[in-house]
Amino acid sequence: MPDLLFEVNNTIATISLNRPEALNAFSGEMLDLWIDSLEKVRDSDEISVLIVQGAGRGFCSGGDIKEMIAGNGFYKSDQDIVSKGINRKNSLWKKVQRIPLLLEEIDKPVIAKVHGVAFGAGLDMALMCDIRFASESARLSESYIKVGIVPGDGGAYFLPRLVGRDMALHMLWTGEVLTAEAAKERGLVTFVVPDEELDQVVADYAKGLANGPQLATQLIKRAVYQNSEMSLRSSLDYISSKMALVMEEEDHKEGVRAVMEKRKPNFGKNKTAIK
Repeated sequence: MPDLLFEVNNTIATISLNRPEALNAFSGEMLDLWIDSLEKVRDSDEISVLIVQGAGRGFCSGGDIKEMIAGNGFYKSDQDIVSKGINRKNSLWKKVQRIPLLLEEIDKPVIAKVHGVAFGAGLDMALMCDIRFASESARLSESYIKVGIVPGDGGAYFLPRLVGRDMALHMLWTGEVLTAEAAKERGLVTFVVPDEELDQVVADYAKGLANGPQLATQLIKRAVYQNSEMSLRSSLDYISSKMALVMEEEDHKEGVRAVMEKRKPNFGKNKTAIK
């Protein structure tokens, strides 16, 4: 079986990290397949939502500790990723760091489904997603400090934007392990659900998004992310332009009719997506 599985059902794509024997620690194969899968999600008009999950007992443990102990770098690879500094840098820049850069290009909703452990880069991969569901028994940690390294995947970028600079430093300096509820209180996790309900709750949430007005959904995501870098004037100018676009869509007309007729809207007749 490959180290990552990708499937699409009814416009909902799923990435499943598939190294359960290693708590889904990274491998070169996994990263290559992850990059390829994200490119498909970005480019396909037949995909509305992406779920990222882990097989087996956990979500993702990040770098492969066994490979680090053996002196082979951050993850299992058939390439030379350790002999020179540039090789070690490129093992991040050309592999691991391609993931957040690609996610930034995806306007479709991306959901992390976290169970078991999400440690180090595994946690950061969840933080890169738009919404994070965690099972009650999940445990989360920015564990880099435990092995004397820094968050090379983008954790130092994403974490303070969610929890604030001081709490981000605390978590990165101590490697504190959080329960799902504690993570939710800090803003790392969006929703915490009972373990046995996690699959169904996430499936239902993704289905709801997939059945919504796709252009409006994607423009909302783009606006929320881009507005954090804009002035108020630029933000209002930007969103007024997007409002002009969505009001031309059949989904808008269907939504208005549904409100007037007191029924659920039937979106999706016009599958316009952002290009």
